Amino acid sequence: MPELLLAAAELGGYISIIKLVIFLIMFFLWIPILGWVSDDAQMLHTKDEFWSTILLAVGILGAVIWLLIPMFIVGLAIYVMALAGVSISYVMHRNSLVSEFERVLTVNHIKDLFVNHEKKLSELRDIGFISAHGNEIPLPEPKSADFFSFKIAHSFFKNAQSIGTNNIILSPAAEGYNLVYIVDGAQLEQPSIGQEQVDRLSEFLKELASLDVDERRKPQKGTFRLREGNDVNKWEVTTAGSTAGEHIKLHKIIQESIPKLEEINLLPEQYQQLSGIREVDKGLFLISGPKESGVTTTLYALLRSHDAFLNNIYTLEYKLSGQLPNITQEVFSLSDTGTTTYGKKLLSIARMSPDVLGVVEVKDSETARVACMAAKEGATVYATIEADTTVNALTKWIKLVGDRNLALGPMIGASNQRLFRKLCDQCKQAYEPNKELLKKFNIPPEKVKVLYRVGKVYYDKRGKAYPCDACHEIGFHGRECSFEIIMINDQIKKALAQAKSSQDIALLLRSAKMRYLQEVMLDKVLNGTTSINEMIRVLSSPKQAGQKPEVEE
Repeated sequence: MPELLLAAAELGGYISIIKLVIFLIMFFLWIPILGWVSDDAQMLHTKDEFWSTILLAVGILGAVIWLLIPMFIVGLAIYVMALAGVSISYVMHRNSLVSEFERVLTVNHIKDLFVNHEKKLSELRDIGFISAHGNEIPLPEPKSADFFSFKIAHSFFKNAQSIGTNNIILSPAAEGYNLVYIVDGAQLEQPSIGQEQVDRLSEFLKELASLDVDERRKPQKGTFRLREGNDVNKWEVTTAGSTAGEHIKLHKIIQESIPKLEEINLLPEQYQQLSGIREVDKGLFLISGPKESGVTTTLYALLRSHDAFLNNIYTLEYKLSGQLPNITQEVFSLSDTGTTTYGKKLLSIARMSPDVLGVVEVKDSETARVACMAAKEGATVYATIEADTTVNALTKWIKLVGDRNLALGPMIGASNQRLFRKLCDQCKQAYEPNKELLKKFNIPPEKVKVLYRVGKVYYDKRGKAYPCDACHEIGFHGRECSFEIIMINDQIKKALAQAKSSQDIALLLRSAKMRYLQEVMLDKVLNGTTSINEMIRVLSSPKQAGQKPEVEE
């Protein structure tokens, strides 16, 4: 073999020892590549003889052509391109057959070659995963399938932690999955995630929550815990199949303290109105709002305003939102649906002669009528109902009860509320409002010098953003509640009994000097607590909520 190579070198004019050494090095470097391709193809069961033969033939043919071409550098280039072409073709082929973490010569693979793996492993220990059975998942062996899944889950929750979200939605899209974070009640769309990553994440989470890993159609629900530093929080994972693919929802279960009445951001006159209810012997107060507007929190705060040692206090709920001390909380469970109704269960509680009764989510006529009768017979009843205004809540309540006298007789008041996002105090930006905009809201332009909006993102010379440590560039931080409240006296009851439409009720409440939500929230805009666009978003109907606000700040 060496004699053949020397002879070929002389034939091609290669007499330089340096050129000969380069030739031999390049030629023999091809042999390990050939061995790796052969072994790898055998392991992947993907035509190992075919790829080995192709690479062997290209290597020999390339070497012969190199020797025969008089120009050394041209022959070298042809040889390298031929070997590189076949090698890259094989790499692309084998990468299409394996999982992401097993792919070679990718950007992540090349980066991984220069990573300090001990440091990388230590970074993965800041978040721990604890199964439904209470066992913390140990860090898997590096470069294994389990390790890849662990890394995906770690990165996923690390990013969610940095944003401060407690609710995450993954939904199938045309390519990969859409990722949405819900922060302070608003949806924040994130960059999409690849199909394989979501599959790995789904499998990892299902195993954590003791769910069926292979079930992708039927709904499943389970819990696991996440250790974030010294804190351990419980998460709920819900999966459900569809024609498009599997949907995944994650919810962080937080045991928040139940606020007192003075802690729910009532205006002074509103606090006086609601705190006065505990002095009333009997009656019904209607708490309304859209879904996820905090009506149950308001109900709990009102119940807490009553002395639980001097009063027998009961609630009826579909699902507990919190534990109320010294209050009997009844839950309408799945086992009840086969034997009784929500209204009948409420009636059984009413027969115990409670002093105070809280009814969460009144949806049907039977329940509404029982609540009215309980209030008429001596209990102070708080009932929640889904409605977007106090006017609509009263209209809906009268229709549900079906008897105007029964609906209005025990009525002592009604409210409606919204949760809105507060502007971040660290990065909100003052601006001079448009005078026409102020006129639209009946605000004298001379009385308002500045309003506030979400702060702009600033960049350095290299284009890197300066993130806000408080809100992580969202522009909002935390939420607050606004209310419209009307206390109903005998005079208002008589007028309501004669009202023929919701328009009549609206005129009646206006004449009774009820401050509407828009007026209350506008005060929050003027004092810089929130922005005009947030007010419009919150007060919009569900169909309009996803549209761009009409007012540009």
